[in-house]
Amino acid sequence: MKKEEQLEEVEGTEEVVQEEATQEKSELELANERAEDFENKYLRAVAEMQNIQRRSSEERQTLQRYRSQDLAKAILPSLDNLERALAVEGLTDDVKKGLEMVQESLVQALKDEGIEEVAADGAFDPNFHMAIQTMPADDEHPADTIAQVFQKGYKLHERVLRPAMVVVYS
Repeated sequence: MKKEEQLEEVEGTEEVVQEEATQEKSELELANERAEDFENKYLRAVAEMQNIQRRSSEERQTLQRYRSQDLAKAILPSLDNLERALAVEGLTDDVKKGLEMVQESLVQALKDEGIEEVAADGAFDPNFHMAIQTMPADDEHPADTIAQVFQKGYKLHERVLRPAMVVVYS
């Protein structure tokens, strides 16, 4: 009988040990799952921060690249007026020379900021030109070419500040 009692005790102890092992295993699995969950959240947060930093850097570069856009739009009418003043007949040489110097300095300052005149010769491009009038095309002047420029257009890098106002053959 003692052997049977010892066997029962051993079997009971084994069951208790197995139950404890199962509980510990499930607690260990739960802890591992939580650790994986936290690691995933951490990795996502790190990735999100990197994306925020990248977007912020790109926005800063774009703002820096186009910082002079508003100023250029305000100055362009003055440049147009200088060109009109230079076209007036009867200016003295001194006045004309002074106006040309001011015009050249304005154009150079705009170029230094990346502002260029839109080419208004050759083919009509609706991305850079605004057709304000059309003329009938003939043998010498094919359709969709520029006949005359009423107002120069300007662009800042690849962004159009003001399209050139043109007459187009159609």
